[in-house]
Amino acid sequence: MSTPSHDGRAAARVAQPLPVFRSPEFLRAHVQQTLGFYAPHEIDSSGGFFQYFKDDGSVYDRRSRHLVSSTRFVFNHAMALRHFGDPAHRDAVAHGVRFLRQAHAKPDGGYAWTLEWDGEHARVLDATNHAYGLAFVLLAYAHALRSGIEESAAWLEETFDLMERRLWEPEHALYADEADAQWRVGAYRGQNANMHACEAMLAAFDATGHVRYLERAELLADSVTQRLAQRAGGLVWEHYDAAWLPDWEYNRGDRSNIFRPWGYQTGHLTEWAKLLLMLEQRLPKPRRDPSLLARARHLFDTAMRHGWDAGHGGLVYGFAPDGQVYDADKYFWVHAESFAAAAALAVRTGEDAYWDWYERIWQVSWQHLVDHRYGAWFRIRGPAWEALDDCKSPAGKTDYHTMGACYEVLHWLDAPRAR
Repeated sequence: MSTPSHDGRAAARVAQPLPVFRSPEFLRAHVQQTLGFYAPHEIDSSGGFFQYFKDDGSVYDRRSRHLVSSTRFVFNHAMALRHFGDPAHRDAVAHGVRFLRQAHAKPDGGYAWTLEWDGEHARVLDATNHAYGLAFVLLAYAHALRSGIEESAAWLEETFDLMERRLWEPEHALYADEADAQWRVGAYRGQNANMHACEAMLAAFDATGHVRYLERAELLADSVTQRLAQRAGGLVWEHYDAAWLPDWEYNRGDRSNIFRPWGYQTGHLTEWAKLLLMLEQRLPKPRRDPSLLARARHLFDTAMRHGWDAGHGGLVYGFAPDGQVYDADKYFWVHAESFAAAAALAVRTGEDAYWDWYERIWQVSWQHLVDHRYGAWFRIRGPAWEALDDCKSPAGKTDYHTMGACYEVLHWLDAPRAR
């Protein structure tokens, strides 16, 4: 495997004074630096965004397009527009939404999971309809609507209705995970798609004010972090059968599937903690379930107890039902979601212990995951922070997690409890 030539400068970085990670000025500057990594090469003038970047920012695949990246780039620019005001970000949002409609969207209402783009035509490589992908389509339209792309209001509603008609299972109050090109639903069920559907529903509520999206977010959160958790040791297990019973063997031993990893996922526990507090904040006070905070604390605290690597520092990818580490690799998104959840809990509870976790997670991320030469975050490091490849941003990354986490911390710092 190739190793980035600049990885050896980690020791030199340690000696530099650390930023004030809780500072709004630092968080905004870090987002802008991350945007700067993608800015020179991300937009394909013929349609959509380039999605495969080496550590130095060079594009290593100019034709492949993944639905998750196509939608996350829309999110990136919509958030940048709201925070920094540069109208070029609105143009990028419109450019990204146009590609979703012209290249990914299929006549039956679904969206191609992967395709090849030759500059004029899209050749569908995988026509599977994933609830995970549709959740991000919904998220992209919600953020496009907030960016002034008025047509997105109808497309947002259209996507919700499609998910309702094709994948919603009312008896379980959850979305089935996938259907083939003819909308035949498969047997696999997973929490990950439902977690991101919850996130998308919160964004849809923010964009429209329509309570049905907030109610659906609440229902999804209850289904996963209460009902399913009761079947899976009190935590969020990843995989289930068609009856939504835990499948304890699915993908065990296979670490190649980035969307369906085995084990309790440290980052998904903290991501749910973050979402539960986001949900609580949006619910009217008379309707707020007091268990939302308790659930958020339980998920985060358990993730730190089993997920923190006491030897090398940082958070492992996943652990087994007995609490033993299953995958000790260090992923960018796990750390980003975890510092966002720590900040939310710190503000919500007023407890300094959560700010301590925030600082600890940021420090190892700053030392090992942030690329101080070229920008953005490395996608993955080994258990001892060794480089595993030189692919900064393959399909699905886009640094949506890292920039999104910074924005979420900024939100909590500006919340009334923070003053």
